[in-house]
Amino acid sequence: MPLPTASVQLYSLAEQFAQDMPGSLEKLAAIGLRHVEAFDFVGQAEIRAALDASGLASPTGHAPLLSDELWTPDGAIPTPAPEVVFEAAATIGMQTVIDPFVDPARWLTADGVADIAERLNRAADVAATFGLSVGYHNHAQEFIASFDGASAYQRFVELTEDRVLLELNLFWALTGGQDVPDLVASLGDRLVAVHVKDGIVPTSNPWAPGAPAFGSDSLDQRRAGEGEVPLADALAAGTAVEYAVIEYDRAPGDVFDDIAASYAFLREGGYVA
Repeated sequence: MPLPTASVQLYSLAEQFAQDMPGSLEKLAAIGLRHVEAFDFVGQAEIRAALDASGLASPTGHAPLLSDELWTPDGAIPTPAPEVVFEAAATIGMQTVIDPFVDPARWLTADGVADIAERLNRAADVAATFGLSVGYHNHAQEFIASFDGASAYQRFVELTEDRVLLELNLFWALTGGQDVPDLVASLGDRLVAVHVKDGIVPTSNPWAPGAPAFGSDSLDQRRAGEGEVPLADALAAGTAVEYAVIEYDRAPGDVFDDIAASYAFLREGGYVA
């Protein structure tokens, strides 16, 4: 398998990006990155010009396709219609739009999981009319319930069509109690991206029923290679991973320094091209 390309999820520097979009992208380019993963991009037509000016591209992006509003650790964002999302994504030059979060309660029943899968299958129909594909990005709620020995996430993978792509957040999969390299291997060629996020994994799943309220300020995140996530083994287990996407919900220090350190881990370890 060709080595993945490094990318960075722009949510990692949401504050800096909102304050100075061109300057933030120029700093990422100066680090050596050539790809980013856009977040909350609908209605921000200026992103394409800023990307072009910095020499960056956003082949993947996060946008809600399955929910009326998108949850983040720091607040909810209303969601536009899928057609609006796909039009904006095509304008930016994306290839794949990835839904980043579905409410934990919807993952607790077999009917809920089937509904999520069917909605994403149908979203793939609409995306195709824009020349795009769709995908799903996990957190840890997908690993709470199980049905006949299969996790809700595994059932979702079985019910979605092969054209629905997958992006595995390695940190959250480990938080969900998964053997992360084994899970990566089991997803085969549908797994086209991983989130390279490291840190000290929470002692319990923060989305389990009855868990305390969760926010990004409670996470102990570390630079890649300095936490508990088996990043090297997970990356080695992929068969078709195209993008290794650096992400911090809450960077431990200066976000650009932390992104540079994670990129150095990927590059010096030979994990990215």
